[in-house]
Amino acid sequence: MKNIVLFGGVALLYILTGQMLSWNVSLSILVIGLLSAITALGVNMQWGYAGLFSTGIVGSVALGGLAVVFISGQPVPEAFAATGDGVFLGSAGWQVIAALVLALLIIAVGVRVWGALPQGRSRSLALAVVLIGGFFLYRAIFDPAVAAIEAYDPATHGNIGGLGLPSLLAWPVGALFAAAGAWAIGKIALGLREDYLAIATLGIAEIIITAMKSEDWMSRGVKNFVGLPRPWPVPYEVDLQKTQSFLDLCAQWGLNPTTASTILVKLIYCAIFALILGILIWLLERAVHSPWGRMMRAIRDNEIAASAMGKDVKRQHLIIFILGSAVVGMTGAMYVSMLGQLVPGEFSPLRFTFLIWIMVILGGSGNNWGSVLGGLLVGWLWLIVDNAGPMIAAAITAGMPDGDLKTHLIDVAPQMRLLTLGLALLIVLRFAPRGLIPEK
Repeated sequence: MKNIVLFGGVALLYILTGQMLSWNVSLSILVIGLLSAITALGVNMQWGYAGLFSTGIVGSVALGGLAVVFISGQPVPEAFAATGDGVFLGSAGWQVIAALVLALLIIAVGVRVWGALPQGRSRSLALAVVLIGGFFLYRAIFDPAVAAIEAYDPATHGNIGGLGLPSLLAWPVGALFAAAGAWAIGKIALGLREDYLAIATLGIAEIIITAMKSEDWMSRGVKNFVGLPRPWPVPYEVDLQKTQSFLDLCAQWGLNPTTASTILVKLIYCAIFALILGILIWLLERAVHSPWGRMMRAIRDNEIAASAMGKDVKRQHLIIFILGSAVVGMTGAMYVSMLGQLVPGEFSPLRFTFLIWIMVILGGSGNNWGSVLGGLLVGWLWLIVDNAGPMIAAAITAGMPDGDLKTHLIDVAPQMRLLTLGLALLIVLRFAPRGLIPEK
């Protein structure tokens, strides 16, 4: 009954937002809330199931978004086939691919050398030769090809583009991108202590974001990659407003076609994201109550005891780290395809790491339904201040004389979101230290 009341209270918040502000605003917040809930489920898998404290969530989200560019972005054959000084494989695109494959081979050889040679100076020297020599060879192949690609129409292109496939296909690919990144990060960092793991994952996530901002050939960097298609079956508002059957329906119900089209698009997004959230909840509830779920909680609570019972703790940590990151990466792909553009500067740790952690902590770590509740509630709190904050500030300052102070208070009203979230988190941790819906 308590859980029903909590979810009913959150639903009431969205209904009141629609009544007092607008249904467009309420549905916009709900779409982000559903995406946040899915992301929180991925983080809850890592922390709630296995006790892995990762602060690199933003890196997985960004990798998922990058998948949309590669899968759904329009191809740029002229840039892919570009030639120039140092391009010897016929086209710059193939040379970039060859360079990336070479980089993976160099890393594999380095790992092999490290494992095959005995510990000592000879192993360190051999590894240094492989990595340093491989680095210069890689750059000799990679740099000329990138220069040729970025030289083609840099104002509007300067990148190799994507495959031009439907956006829905990018969502599972985004999960695969994030899973591959998690495998590499896990191999490096999962042997570290909790605090070192948090530092390492945060640093690697910042490397991923920096690479996306810097590599124009891949995602146009800070120029942003625009024109990404929407996922099926979401229509464009402009197309709806030109459809006679939709216009007739609006006239029959006395609706404004512009407002009705935006509301319909948001309702379709809500339905798609709610369906994915429901499937994911069903799978995770079955998993957490299975022998595998009990094993993961046993490892979380006492690694030494679980290891003594014959469980491969490091391998299970890697598996859950990959699965959680895959869920987070899929939400990154969903978010970018919904926006229709990739903006690397938008992926900040505050929005896509620490805010997600607040959702998990506030909702109740270790409980899937708690993560969903936290995602919907914190998503509402985070965005409602943008819309209601200036109105509240204007009402509070109505009796003040016009001047710099009044203008300043109204201008900084949206920034009250940080105070609002901090206050909400403190209240919940004071009266419900294990979250609103704690783990049983």
